[in-house]
Amino acid sequence: MRIASIGHALFAATLVAFGIFGLLRGDFAPIWDVVPKDFPTREGLIYLCGAVSLLCGAGLFFQRTSGTTSRVLFAYLLLWMALFRVPLIVQAPTVEGSYQNWGETAVLVAGAWVLYAWFAGSWDRRNLGFATGENGVRFARVVYALAMIAFGLSHFVYLNLTAPLIPAWLPWHVGWAYFTGGAYLAAGAAMLIGVCGRLAAVLSALQMGLFTLLVWVPLMAAGLMSAGQRSEFAISWALTAAAWVVADSYRDGPWLAAGFAVARQPGTPFA
Repeated sequence: MRIASIGHALFAATLVAFGIFGLLRGDFAPIWDVVPKDFPTREGLIYLCGAVSLLCGAGLFFQRTSGTTSRVLFAYLLLWMALFRVPLIVQAPTVEGSYQNWGETAVLVAGAWVLYAWFAGSWDRRNLGFATGENGVRFARVVYALAMIAFGLSHFVYLNLTAPLIPAWLPWHVGWAYFTGGAYLAAGAAMLIGVCGRLAAVLSALQMGLFTLLVWVPLMAAGLMSAGQRSEFAISWALTAAAWVVADSYRDGPWLAAGFAVARQPGTPFA
C-alpha cells in the first residue's frame, strides 16, 4: 500500500464510502447531489459517480494505481466543477451562495490536485509539469485558499443561517459565527500571500473538522438529523478530509514562514 499522509488515507477512505453508498442506494452521494432532476442521463451519472468514487478511492491506496487514479479523480472533479458549479456563478454572480457552492467542490479539487501532484508518473511530469510536482501543489493551495474566502464570506452574508448552527452550550452564537467566518477569510488570505501558509491550512482544516464534530455529530447521536442535515454532515466530513490533504502538503515547511513553502518531491510518500 502507498499512504502519503493521514489526510491521504482519510480522503481515499471517504471516497470509497461515498462510492459504496451511491452504488448501493442508486442515488448520488452528498458531494455529487447537485445534478438537476431533468439532466440528461441523470440515472447513468449516478452510477458513474459511484464507480469513480469507489475505484479512485480504492486506487489511491496502492502504489501501482495511485498515479492513474489521482489523475482520473483530479480531472473528474475539475469537469464536475466546470459543469455544475461554475455555471451557478455565471448565472448569479452577485449571490454569495454561488461561490460557497463552488468552494465545496473546489476544496475536493484541491485535495485531489495535491495527490495528483505527489503521485504523477513520468509522463505526467514531462507533459503536464504545470499541474504536477511543486507547481501543482502551489496551484492546489490557491484553489483551496479561494474556497476558504468563499466560506468566510458566506458566514457574514448568511449570518442568520450560520449562527443557529453554533452548539447551544456555547455562548455568543453571533460572535462565533463572525469569528469562524473571519478565520476562514484570514486563512485564505494567508495562503494566497504566502504568510504562515502552513498554520493557515492546518487551522482551517481543524475548524472544518471541529464544525463536523461539534455541530453534526451531536445531532446524529441524538437521532435528530433530517435527511438534509445528514447530507451536510457527509459534505462536511469530505471537506475536512480534503482539507487535511492540503494541510499535509505543508508538512515539511515551517509554521510561521513568510513566502511559499517548497512542496515535497512529487510521488514521495510521507510514511
